[in-house]
Amino acid sequence: MTECCDHILKQAKHVHFIGIGGSGMYPLAEILHSKGYFLTGSDINESDNLKRVRELGIKVSMGHDAANLGDADLVVYTAAVKEDNPELADAIKRGVPTLERSKLLGIVSRHYGCTVAVAGTHGKTTTTSMISQILLGAGVDPTLVIGGYLPVLHSNGRAGNSDIMVCEACEYVDTFLELSPAISIILNIDADHLDYFGTLENIIKSFHKFASITSQTIIVNGDDENSMKAVQYVNCKIITFGMKESNDYYPTNISTMDGAYYGFDVMHKGQFITHVQLSVPGKQNVADALAACAAAHLIGVSGEDISRNMAEFHGANRRFQVYGTFHDVMLVDDFAHHPTEIDATLGAARNMHCNQVWAVFQPYTYSRTARWVDEFARSLSAADHVIISKIMGAREKNEWGVTSQDIGEKIPGSYCIDEFEEIADFVAQNAKPGDLVITMGGGDIYKCARMIRDCLAEKDVTEV
Repeated sequence: MTECCDHILKQAKHVHFIGIGGSGMYPLAEILHSKGYFLTGSDINESDNLKRVRELGIKVSMGHDAANLGDADLVVYTAAVKEDNPELADAIKRGVPTLERSKLLGIVSRHYGCTVAVAGTHGKTTTTSMISQILLGAGVDPTLVIGGYLPVLHSNGRAGNSDIMVCEACEYVDTFLELSPAISIILNIDADHLDYFGTLENIIKSFHKFASITSQTIIVNGDDENSMKAVQYVNCKIITFGMKESNDYYPTNISTMDGAYYGFDVMHKGQFITHVQLSVPGKQNVADALAACAAAHLIGVSGEDISRNMAEFHGANRRFQVYGTFHDVMLVDDFAHHPTEIDATLGAARNMHCNQVWAVFQPYTYSRTARWVDEFARSLSAADHVIISKIMGAREKNEWGVTSQDIGEKIPGSYCIDEFEEIADFVAQNAKPGDLVITMGGGDIYKCARMIRDCLAEKDVTEV
């Protein structure tokens, strides 16, 4: 199947992207454009990515219509695109070859001599972004495919001129098995996406398959039992990282600045590599930073370049993204949509020297919400005030009959408010100077963060 897919791309000249502005599609479009392919695309929503696509000279059609394909000899689509999409349906009807996005990413990964694939249940985007910023700052000129917006790029990906590619490796529906990495990173393995995997053991087995397709080196969290299970009996070099000194890479002289920003010395088998001062809050970022430092060190980046660029890394989009302070209220947005991630995010928020923490949470998918009602309630209870929006079902129908109230009734004093506009008004009226408000979730809760920002900013103007 891999050889067949690779052959399809080799034969193509005009590639059409359905949903070309998507975060997973735009970097691939830029890469193919840099390699001389003629591209067209379509989308239904204007976005910053579409602006960048047009700046490359690529024609974009708004809306989906079979006529948009023109004479394309290859059509690329995402898993969210259904077979009744008029463009995909027409391609299939006319016998035009089609590729799902993850398969194209796999093909692209084989175009580079050193593809670094970052996997794990939590922390993929942050770690991929850290590695990207280090390599860019060190002048390596990598090709990048990141799951979130990286401010230094003004994008979530780029086409570089070196033989190095860095990309996220998502485990959902085993898409990371399409990749051909030279270096793989396994950050952690937790029970997630159980709608597909069913059990934690199946997730570990999938990560083992991912580790087994790595050609050179696996960088794995030596403190995480599940991750170490996944790399057993894998026939390539294993490098460990973690907080314990038994790992190949580990931190010493750990300190905190302002109670939230960690600094530490990076050690490799007893030898000092560099000192890192993080500019993103939260202890969970220490492990992610160690993994990024290990990858950069393995590639050959100097300790000085690692240190300097890690200090300049201020986070990726929706990863403890600080919007600013409005009406003396700090506003933060985060992608946390799993109980473990909420624990880490609220732990970081508690260390930001604020008066009280407001957690505004959007449950993402019905299956996840139904499975973790009790765990969500426990994690969210770390905040002083909790607001829960209606569930974003995404790809699912509510076969479980679960609602946000199922979580809210387990958190004394919490509020279940369906609509973002109402949440924004409520927060603006009730948050006090010195408080921190953090929106969390895997859906479109970031829209609520922007509404809260606007309401608080308007309050500032009104009271001047």
